[in-house]
Amino acid sequence: MKTSIKALLIVTVCMPMAAWAQDKPVEAVTVIKAAHMIDTIAGKRRDNVMVVVRGTRIEKVGKQSDALPENAHVIDLGDKTIMPGLVDSHTHMTGAPFHGYEALKVSIPRSALYGAKNARITLLAGVTTVRDVGAEGYSDVALRDAINDGDVPGPRMLVAGTALGMTGGHCDSNLLPYGFHYRAEGVADGPWAVRAKVREVIKYGADVIKFCATGGVLSKGDSPGAQQYSYEEMKAIVDEAHLHGRRVAAHAHGTDGIKTAIRAGVDSIEHASILDDEAIKMAKEHGTYFSMDIYNDDYILSEGLKNGMLPESIEKEKAIGLVQRQSFRRAYKAGVKMAFGTDEGVYPHGDNGKQMAKLVEWGMSPMVAIQTATMGSATLLGMQDDIGAITAGRYADIIAVAGDPFKDASEYTRVTFVMKGGEVYKGE
Repeated sequence: MKTSIKALLIVTVCMPMAAWAQDKPVEAVTVIKAAHMIDTIAGKRRDNVMVVVRGTRIEKVGKQSDALPENAHVIDLGDKTIMPGLVDSHTHMTGAPFHGYEALKVSIPRSALYGAKNARITLLAGVTTVRDVGAEGYSDVALRDAINDGDVPGPRMLVAGTALGMTGGHCDSNLLPYGFHYRAEGVADGPWAVRAKVREVIKYGADVIKFCATGGVLSKGDSPGAQQYSYEEMKAIVDEAHLHGRRVAAHAHGTDGIKTAIRAGVDSIEHASILDDEAIKMAKEHGTYFSMDIYNDDYILSEGLKNGMLPESIEKEKAIGLVQRQSFRRAYKAGVKMAFGTDEGVYPHGDNGKQMAKLVEWGMSPMVAIQTATMGSATLLGMQDDIGAITAGRYADIIAVAGDPFKDASEYTRVTFVMKGGEVYKGE
């Protein structure tokens, strides 16, 4: 009697498990074949490769002669070159195609809708992950969540929400006169006030904290080289952010602001335009990343005025653009950690790949340039185990170009195939 009851219990318990096992969805298997693959970990090109993707992640990287998995969907890209999706560490995805006073007419709901459009354009350009470093009204948070929920196509996003800044600084809005009594939502002054602001932006969804350590090019009435925020304020921001597990990006053009932000413990310096030897040495000692938008100068000087940028902004860029590129060359040669950050939203969305040619022009080898735009940015974002390379276990973020990007870096502006998380968005 005891035996029969035991057998009955086993059957009763196991039958639902067996049924569950039969009903469990089978992950789709996709095989990508290509003549060439850029191995960003080994720093070399591999030929005649086959990449097995199961679900959202890469299961295996092998040779085309390897046996195909059962029931695999095969995508043969012929003589194309595949590589990991690009990772842009400095974007403004909800940025409208207007600047200066023209930007005042864009509401927060409208900027969110621009973001939905921009996200698709950016993804199809081969950028599969971005860090968005500032948007009004937490429109970047809404866009990130919409992408994660499958409502709109776009890159994987880490977002800053609203950027922090001092009253009247680069991260404030100085276009309206006194009578409006307006200031940007990220403005806070003093160590305890900036701590409270960090807590606020985290409350409303920020993955990363961004603050302005110096003036900027596209803001009114300040100097890019002038420091904004004291050391005590910067240190309070960094300490509070790190307490809550958030990394910190500091907008900084000027030398003093760069060095103060590094001393305060930021994870990355955005722009890093005016460097001296001490700033470069400090960045190396602290392991601080530089995210330098060295393509932007071309666009601002050629197209800025017609797109609403203020004449004073054009003059600022004339003074700082070449200096930034020279600083980039010196910092890279000195061994400072580099991420790929383009300031997308200043230039038209989807043109991210144009910066790859500038990286090569100003000192990087073609291989180091693609490693910077993949593994470098992935490590800065803390996502180095998930993205940045085509290898087993990481997300299947794979793009392809028809030509040889080692001979012509403009190939990155002509991406022909895009897969993000195992899903194809462009061109089989």
